[in-house]
Amino acid sequence: MSTRQRTLLHAAPGALSGLVAGYAALAVAELAAVAVRPEAGPVTAVGGAAIDRTPAVVKDWAIRNFGTDDKLVLQLGILVVLAVFAMALGVLAQRLRRVASAGVLLFGAVGAWAATGRPDSPGALDAVPSVVGALVAAAVLYLLAGCPAASGRPWKAPSTASGMDRRGFVVGVAGVAAASTGIGFLGLRLNAAGTKQAAASRATVTLPPPDSAAPKLPRGADLKLPGLSPFTTANRDFYRVDTALTVPRVDVGTWKLRIHGEGVTRPLTVDFQELLARPLIERDITMTCVSNEVGGSYVGTARWLGVRLAQLLREAGVRPPSKGGPADQLLARSVDGMTIGTPVETVMDGRDALLAVGMNGEPLPFEHGFPVRMLVPGLFGYVSACKWLQDIELTTFDAYDAYWVKRDWAARAPIKTESRIDTPKPFASLTAGTVAVAGVAWAQHKGIDGVEVRVDGGDWQRAELAAEGPVDTWRQWWWRWPAKSGTHTLEVRATDRTGYTQTDKRARPVPDGASGWHSVVVTVT
Repeated sequence: MSTRQRTLLHAAPGALSGLVAGYAALAVAELAAVAVRPEAGPVTAVGGAAIDRTPAVVKDWAIRNFGTDDKLVLQLGILVVLAVFAMALGVLAQRLRRVASAGVLLFGAVGAWAATGRPDSPGALDAVPSVVGALVAAAVLYLLAGCPAASGRPWKAPSTASGMDRRGFVVGVAGVAAASTGIGFLGLRLNAAGTKQAAASRATVTLPPPDSAAPKLPRGADLKLPGLSPFTTANRDFYRVDTALTVPRVDVGTWKLRIHGEGVTRPLTVDFQELLARPLIERDITMTCVSNEVGGSYVGTARWLGVRLAQLLREAGVRPPSKGGPADQLLARSVDGMTIGTPVETVMDGRDALLAVGMNGEPLPFEHGFPVRMLVPGLFGYVSACKWLQDIELTTFDAYDAYWVKRDWAARAPIKTESRIDTPKPFASLTAGTVAVAGVAWAQHKGIDGVEVRVDGGDWQRAELAAEGPVDTWRQWWWRWPAKSGTHTLEVRATDRTGYTQTDKRARPVPDGASGWHSVVVTVT
């Protein structure tokens, strides 16, 4: 046996001790988080802190490469780092038990700091799960490391005061692992019970019919071509981009919204039933995420039901800046601490800015902001679409930078005029002849006037437009392409109702949205 192999063999029991101690820490901490709140669990807390401190370009890269799985990737990454760190401390404990145990406590302190430093943290109580988990892990590691089997030292007889024998070590490791599994399972069951309670509260919601129904879509607004995005995006297919590692599960019976701040002469607090009792409007609105790359999928259209936000603001005595109001920013706060800043003037300019309670005929899904979210047509979501809304404060852009603005995104971000080729797909193999090239174009609150397609840098060809729906929705288009053999590049651009035509200048999403022409390369035989 080589020296390296002997070293690894001797280190293995220590690494196993550290791994089991780490497992115990997570199980106990997550159970403790049930008594505090799920967001205080160390994995969620550390993950949230990592998201908060990640540069915008890195977040953009994560969304671009992992899509809606970015949070899962982050959580798995945290678990891998914890496992490596735990094994390293276990190996260290073979020689320095107290130092290694102190290292566990230090790591617990990091978790406590992350939990209490989150925007939604109520205070020191959030530190409890990480602290309790670290204390348990330190004790487990100290005891297991005292065994000769864990230390890598050979022995000829069962140890005495120095620790456990080999059999005792195996029993100890198995016992801790089994107990941790039981504790973890209990934590999952209790968390599931809380989730069921929130789901039950959502199930009790019956949405009233709208006082102002959505205008009927004109015939031909949805071309229903193979491969073309449908006009209305199903809830299950609607994109989700946010920073919540744990989706907030709000009990509708306890939810309240507060409106206050500069220029608010009559502060308001409303609960969910009071909100439903107000006049409701139903509108088809296309939403777009600022992280959407040219040709990306973070755009979709739904039929939303909600209360006009401008009306609530007027009831609170709010005036837009153009009419002498002192506040130019509406700062929305989510139950998870997210802050989103929206221009007051835009919210109150007559567009259908909503406090939405329904999505495609049902109460909002939890992932999309149940019980109430904000929605302002024509603005990217990060400056308009606060989910799990609980507080609206009137302030100024000079006085406060919202979450994303602190991270290098623009404070004001109207949606850019864009278009996308849905079919044919990139690198598709086609048969020569007439090919349907189709897609969607959007310029919310402006409307699409025309779409053009070109092949291999040739002349632009005007596409046919679907019947026009509401001005705040996307518009489908298609073009009959007489495709010939060869490899070809298709490009698309749109012109909105203001006369603006998409620029070919490529820009990344940071700081105010991507731009450029979408293109696909196909092969025709």
